[in-house]
Amino acid sequence: MLSSPLPGGKPRHGSRDVSMLNLLKESAARKQAVTRLYEALVRRSREPVFFTNFGVADSVDGRFDLLVFHAWLALKELGGRQPAQGLTNAIFTGFDEAMREQGAGDIGIGHRLKDMAKAFYGRMAAYDSAQDADALAAALARNLWRGAGHEAYASALAAYATTARKHLSASLPEALDFGPLPTI
Repeated sequence: MLSSPLPGGKPRHGSRDVSMLNLLKESAARKQAVTRLYEALVRRSREPVFFTNFGVADSVDGRFDLLVFHAWLALKELGGRQPAQGLTNAIFTGFDEAMREQGAGDIGIGHRLKDMAKAFYGRMAAYDSAQDADALAAALARNLWRGAGHEAYASALAAYATTARKHLSASLPEALDFGPLPTI
């Protein structure tokens, strides 16, 4: 809001104006930071190694499950820190945009997003409840391969999760560094 004009008719900016501008700049900076985190999350979850070396299906379901796995790693390390909710919102915006690109209409998107949210949070809970690497490997096998005999791959990804969390703990909230890609 402008306060009374200075002599000569020029408006004088009050401290409320400066505060509002600072809030807008901070908001824009937070959005940019979340966008960078989201893009890094998508890039990592789409690395070819997961599909070629680990046999995750290169399908909508496979990509969804890899994104959720990597989101769990990042969100677990973020805890309650600032970008966690923004990153979660960006993930679901990405789901919405992907469905629209595939031709889903407005009517069906709400139901599909609800199903995706249920699957997203169900997988998050499964990974959270894993007490050790073996339990995490079992949860990964159920979700990434639908339990179909990929124990060695699941164990390798559980080990990758431990390494990735160490790298994320050092890089978040400024950047999303999962460390080296997993190997089998």
